[in-house]
Amino acid sequence: QVQLVESGGGLVQPGGSLRLSCAATGSIFSSYAMGWYRQAPGKQRESVAVITSNNSTNYADSVKGRFIISRDNAKSTVSLQMNSLKPEDTAVYFCHALATGSWGQGTQVTVSS
Repeated sequence: QVQLVESGGGLVQPGGSLRLSCAATGSIFSSYAMGWYRQAPGKQRESVAVITSNNSTNYADSVKGRFIISRDNAKSTVSLQMNSLKPEDTAVYFCHALATGSWGQGTQVTVSS
């Protein structure tokens, strides 16, 4: 089983940037595809970005060109660099290990002036 802990959320103005990090413990991190998902109030959880074990990436259309997912297998971390943030990016962001189904507890991102 993989344990995931997110950090880095907060309040930011439109156009600003935030970097989310997810630390994984308990299993062979480097072999897993990892993803960032988000859930806004009243909406379903949606995929934001996914990175495979060989560093292939996939992004939701709504964040392409603004968000970058990356991983550091030596540190067992996956990060999400979020730039040019918009109010509609406001949500709880979750880290997810696709192979095991594990989820982090989530971190709140609020984009507001």
